[in-house]
Amino acid sequence: MRILIAEDDQVLADGLLRSLRASGCAVDQVSSGSEADAALASHEFDLLILDLGLPRLHGLEVLRRLRARGSALPVLILTAADSIEERVKGLDLGADDYMAKPFSLQELEARVRALTRRGLGTASSVIKHGPLSFDATGRVAYINEQMVELSARELSLLEVLLQRAGRLVSKDQLVERLCEWGEEVSNNAIEVYIHRLRKKIEQGPIRIATVRGLGYCLEKIPG
Repeated sequence: MRILIAEDDQVLADGLLRSLRASGCAVDQVSSGSEADAALASHEFDLLILDLGLPRLHGLEVLRRLRARGSALPVLILTAADSIEERVKGLDLGADDYMAKPFSLQELEARVRALTRRGLGTASSVIKHGPLSFDATGRVAYINEQMVELSARELSLLEVLLQRAGRLVSKDQLVERLCEWGEEVSNNAIEVYIHRLRKKIEQGPIRIATVRGLGYCLEKIPG
């Protein structure tokens, strides 16, 4: 899962970065509305955490432009405790949820999980594909109810493939979803991660098919 945080309070932003990265997310952060607008126009994310009081472009305008581009990206607004009018405007402009500052990191993490589930069209934190399942809350994978030992990168890779099970995912899409800005991950590295993941999950009817030159597809083998 890849998250963008648009927050100009660096102390708060650093706390969010540490918390969400510890839960297995790839997280990028910007500190102005103009930077947020540019990032959202040029990169794919699974969630936006948006402070409304951003410099150079107000958070509400960032949200308005995002929705004007036709994006259905889940948005969690951060607002001052007394800014009821701004919260209402944000929800009317298409925000999915809001939290008033100060807030609990534990509650924010729970809301992040709920919003990403909603974005995938499911009420459960568990993604299933045949005998393979992934618990996005606990960051644990299972095959036939037996836990599979996976590294943090392998878990993130599996999550992306499961979210798009049966569909082709290109190497560029994998890099976009797995990697933060400034993190160098080559196409060769993606191939290594895929190879390691295959060795651990390709049991029974599950396989990661390679479409040469195009990408990968998690699929069930007809039996």
